[in-house]
Amino acid sequence: MERRVYTAQHESFRGRVRGFFLDEVVPEYATWEQTGMPSRALWKRAGELGILGISVPVQYATEAQKERWLPGLTSGTTVAALAMTEPGAGSDMKAMTTRAVRDGDHFIVNGAKTFITNGLTADLVIVAVKTDPQAGRRGISLLVVDACTPGFERGRKLEKLGLRTQDLAELSFTDMAVPCQNLLGEENRGFEYLTSNLAQERLSIALNSQAAAAATLGRAVEACGGASGRAPSQVTKFALAECRTDVEAGQALADQALERHVEGALTPSDAAIVKLFCTEMQGRVADRCLQVVGPRGYARTSPMGLAFADARVSRIYGGSSEIMKVIVAQAIGL
Repeated sequence: MERRVYTAQHESFRGRVRGFFLDEVVPEYATWEQTGMPSRALWKRAGELGILGISVPVQYATEAQKERWLPGLTSGTTVAALAMTEPGAGSDMKAMTTRAVRDGDHFIVNGAKTFITNGLTADLVIVAVKTDPQAGRRGISLLVVDACTPGFERGRKLEKLGLRTQDLAELSFTDMAVPCQNLLGEENRGFEYLTSNLAQERLSIALNSQAAAAATLGRAVEACGGASGRAPSQVTKFALAECRTDVEAGQALADQALERHVEGALTPSDAAIVKLFCTEMQGRVADRCLQVVGPRGYARTSPMGLAFADARVSRIYGGSSEIMKVIVAQAIGL
């Protein structure tokens, strides 16, 4: 399918990123699978190539905060994490219990977070806290916390089904004193900040799922076609034809959503539709492809096995498929 969403400048950048991954990620990926995280050198090299920070807006935080944090974040010398999810709160942010109480020129923070990506390696953690417990979602604030702050503790490294090269950890805070100058934005507006970028986040997840599904299909076709040395059965042909149809439909939907986003016209329901379709489609394609490839694809370390395991979480994070259905239903008046 011909795609019209990218200009020559986009294609040039995509080529640079693709080269970076082929040259510096693929050779190390198996090692990162074993260690459960990439090397810090990856972040630094990505920063040198200008891959990090491309979406950092001109207006972000205060001038002093930009001077303190942005150079490290965009150069890759500082690794960041976002701590929202809590053991008892899940997707319901208003139910979070991590508290921040103002004490002079500091906030005193107590609580715990779980399923935090980069939790073991992050130097800076943006922590969502309750600064007004009686105000529900309108009582949430964001604090930027240095991981060296007394009272900041890293807990267990959580072993995941898929995406094993991303570290996932528990964090806890005990009487942790965070300077008030580390408040990101205005007090009690954290929920607004966190949700303001949801449409783009869900679109990015959809695009990732779309690309993963296309890559999985390509590997399956190679394994069942020319690489196998024998003609595939009709059952295999039909299964892969269904996958190709799914992938093409997902690509059209994703590109349409991407164009709307560039125009500033992507609505929450648009983003929910594309995330719902592409992530569910990724799961279908990974399942069918694993089925037709057979036992040799079932090993967890095989490309097909990795694709199958990695696909599952895309239907959970960034808003589960059930949440996407709620949003879409509301958009059609139900």
